[in-house]
Amino acid sequence: MSHEGIRLVSAEEAQREAEPELPRDAVTPVKVRVLQSTGGGLEIDWKDGHRSRWSFAWLRLACPCATCHEEREAHGRAPGEPKPKAATLLPIYQAPARPESSTPVGNYAITFKWNDGHASGIYSWDYLRRHCQCDECSR
Repeated sequence: MSHEGIRLVSAEEAQREAEPELPRDAVTPVKVRVLQSTGGGLEIDWKDGHRSRWSFAWLRLACPCATCHEEREAHGRAPGEPKPKAATLLPIYQAPARPESSTPVGNYAITFKWNDGHASGIYSWDYLRRHCQCDECSR
């Protein structure tokens, strides 16, 4: 049985293949600010002059790791979309998402260690730019 011509790809890679490639300047950060002490989120100024901003809550809910991605897909949620709240009498307090640390990954991404212990998501510049939360990009 021959497997010639068959190539296994991740869900993210398959989606990326379907999407047009962004211009290099659109995915090249000039300045990256992680506003950890204020809880303000992540801000990136891109080489093409655009500025993007994400809240930590959105970033945690949009984690691109395989586990989070598959869980969102199984429930039909978009990156950053929260899980539906369970109908309970007394909701359980959950601390707001905040990174305990952030680390660059080569020249192509950033990763966070979250206050809930999760640390396996690698947020590529391409992923972040494609999910820009500004009014212009949200349209």
